[in-house]
Amino acid sequence: MLSFVMFIIFLMPLCFLSKMWWLIQSLLFIMMLIYMIDLPFFFVFNKIGYMFGYDYVSFGLIILSIWICILMLMASESINYYKYFNSFFLIVILGLMLMLICTFSAMNMLSFYLFFESSLIPTLFLILGWGYQPERLQAGIYLLFYTLLASLPLLIGILYLNNLMGSTVFYLVSYYIEVNWLLYFSMILAFLVKMPMYIVHLWLPKAHVEAPISGSMILAGVLLKLGGYGLLRFMQVLMYIGSKMNYIWISISLIGGLLVSLMCLRQTDLKSLIAYSSVSHMGMVISGLMTMMYWGYYGSYMLMIGHGLCSSGLFCLANISYERLNSRSLLINKGLMNFMPSLSMWWFLLCSCNMAAPPSLNLVGEISLLNNLVGWSWITMMTLMLMSFFGAVYTLYLFSCSQHGMLYSGLYCCSLGYVREFLLLFLHWLPLNLLILCSDMLLV
Repeated sequence: MLSFVMFIIFLMPLCFLSKMWWLIQSLLFIMMLIYMIDLPFFFVFNKIGYMFGYDYVSFGLIILSIWICILMLMASESINYYKYFNSFFLIVILGLMLMLICTFSAMNMLSFYLFFESSLIPTLFLILGWGYQPERLQAGIYLLFYTLLASLPLLIGILYLNNLMGSTVFYLVSYYIEVNWLLYFSMILAFLVKMPMYIVHLWLPKAHVEAPISGSMILAGVLLKLGGYGLLRFMQVLMYIGSKMNYIWISISLIGGLLVSLMCLRQTDLKSLIAYSSVSHMGMVISGLMTMMYWGYYGSYMLMIGHGLCSSGLFCLANISYERLNSRSLLINKGLMNFMPSLSMWWFLLCSCNMAAPPSLNLVGEISLLNNLVGWSWITMMTLMLMSFFGAVYTLYLFSCSQHGMLYSGLYCCSLGYVREFLLLFLHWLPLNLLILCSDMLLV
């Protein structure tokens, strides 16, 4: 693992040289290829060094992190073109990738917490430095305080476990320790805020709307998955008490997911609609994880990766429209099928993936989560049915409002899509629909 960490650290000096944008991106593609060859074949940690390693769960999320960071560079071409602090931007992206890789490959709870919190700093720089409106300061403070306030109890819980067990290594902490409800709540709250769960989700739409395209991509693609990954890892310690208490989070997530789906139908901002749809999808992921059943773990992991690619692609499409029309309002982004017909196909493809149409990875995740939750309790069937229905409704609302209707009369731009933008959207869509062929890897 250290070889990949050192690779990123040694890329950082290149950021200060001129015209290194595309070279850094090409080197990251090479690093991605090298990492993909090292696929783990056992359900144990591989490539262990200095308490870093990866297993099946880490492997997929590290690949997702590297992939989204490469696509962030491709989407942020305007920063390079206008020389808008592009060297600092490259360093922030590489620093964020480094933090994410270290988080997903940490084998120790304490080092996991350290990198989990450190990933907040580059994200804050992205929102505050390259955001669009002055409200980005408020969005950054929301993000910072929501996350930090919920994470402090986690640190205390980890230190308490270390005192109790004499170790904080994931595989050495016993599954059968007696955990009280206070420790349970303190260790789980940080991840529920990061996901985010309904009730503590208010920071996410604000952060998405004010963030630049790169910030929205990494927030939707990877940072929400940090919460899911933390729950996957920590739930093994909280298994005994979790079987008695987890129904609380399942109830809140399912009802919250349904309410957020209805809220999506009232949005007039493209980014805001896609951000709220992320909250709805993450509600289903939390519910699947909290059942602590194999189908739930498998389905939530698949949906996390599928949603990371799909949501990031939708934010790219929203940004492409924003660059042409200088507005994210659905009242102005109308009739885009007449204006940019070639991009309309990508809107259709990614919207269909967002509502879990075959052959996307979201379909595998949602089917196994539905199976799992109905098996856990048949009462969840009604909520799940409505969530799936309204998921399709708000996605169709997004597609039909943006693509159909009359063009906005004040429109004067005549720029169609660039090859770079089509490549960017293709690189989101291809793995999202090809990974379904590898879905049996975790279902053995």
